[in-house]
Amino acid sequence: MERMSPFALHRPASLAEAVAMLTADPRARAIAGGTDLVPNLRDGLGTPAVLVDLAAIAGLDAIETAADGTTSIGAGVSLSRLARDEALAHRLPVLREAAEGIAGPAHRTVATVGGNLCLDTRCVYYNQSAWWRRANAWCLKHGGDTCHVAPQGNHCHAAFAGDLAPALIALAAEVEVAGPAGTRRLPLEALYVDDGAAHLALAQGELVAGVRIPAQPPDARSGCRKVRVRGAIDFPLAGVAARLVCDGDRVADLRVAITGTNSRPLLLEGTAAFAGANVDEALLAALAKLVQKQVSPMRTTLTASNWRRTVAAVTARRLVADLAAPD
Repeated sequence: MERMSPFALHRPASLAEAVAMLTADPRARAIAGGTDLVPNLRDGLGTPAVLVDLAAIAGLDAIETAADGTTSIGAGVSLSRLARDEALAHRLPVLREAAEGIAGPAHRTVATVGGNLCLDTRCVYYNQSAWWRRANAWCLKHGGDTCHVAPQGNHCHAAFAGDLAPALIALAAEVEVAGPAGTRRLPLEALYVDDGAAHLALAQGELVAGVRIPAQPPDARSGCRKVRVRGAIDFPLAGVAARLVCDGDRVADLRVAITGTNSRPLLLEGTAAFAGANVDEALLAALAKLVQKQVSPMRTTLTASNWRRTVAAVTARRLVADLAAPD
C-alpha cells in the first residue's frame, strides 16, 4: 500500500458549491462513500489535490416517486438503503437484486448509487500495488503509453464492472448531471464511452446528481444475474440485467444490458426484432448470439476472455427465460 498524497478536503453544503469547487481545480475529485476511490488512492491510482465530499448536500439522499410513477433516486442514496426500500423493490425488483449483489454489507452501508454508477474501470494490470505496476511497466490507463491487454493498439480496454448501471439501463433510466452550465438529463447509457481510461462522458466540474426511472409498463418483469469468482465481494466477470414486457405469450419489449465485459455498460442492440415472438428456444438462441457478437471481453481478468463471452450469453438467455416463465 502506498502512502496517499496530501489533499485538501472540502464539504460543500449545496450542489452548486460542489460544482464550483470541482470546476475551480482540474485536480479535484468528488467523493461520497469512497469505497472505490479511496482504495485506488491508497494504491497510487490518482493524486487529487482536492476531494469534494458530497455527503452533506441536501437532497442527494432522496428517493421519490411522482404521481405518474416516475421514480427519482439521488446519487447519495446508499446501496443498503436502496436494497431495503420495500416499495421500490415491489415496483422495480431488479434494483434490489443488483444492490444486494454488490460487495458486502459493510461496503453497501457507505457505498452510494452515484459512486457505483461512476465506478472506475478495472484491469488485472491496473488494479495492482504501485510497486507491482512499476516493476511490470506502467499501463496506458495510468502513467504509461501501452495497454498490456492489447499492446499493438493505443486504446485502453479496462472493463466497467458496476452492477447498478445495467439494471437502471434495462429500466430505461435517465441520469441527471449537474455542472457549470446547469443540470442536464440524458439516457444513462449515454453517460459512458468505450474508453477504459476515460469512460465517463462528464466535463470538468460535472457530477452525477441522481437518476430518473420512468413509470414501467404494468406487465414488466425485471431481474439481473452475475457471475463472479466468489459469491460475495467480487466484481462481476459478466453480469446481465433485463426487463421483459409481454403481450400475452409474446414479447412486446425486451431491454438487456451487460456489465463486466466492455469498458462501458452495454445496452444490447437488436432486441427490437424479438417483438411479437414467443420466448422459445429460437428466441433465446438468437439472444445469445447477439450477446456473443456485441460483448468484447479482453484479458482484463484472470479468467479467459472467450469463457466470459460465453458466460455472458448463457446468463442472458437464462435470465430472459426465467423472466418469461409463468409464476
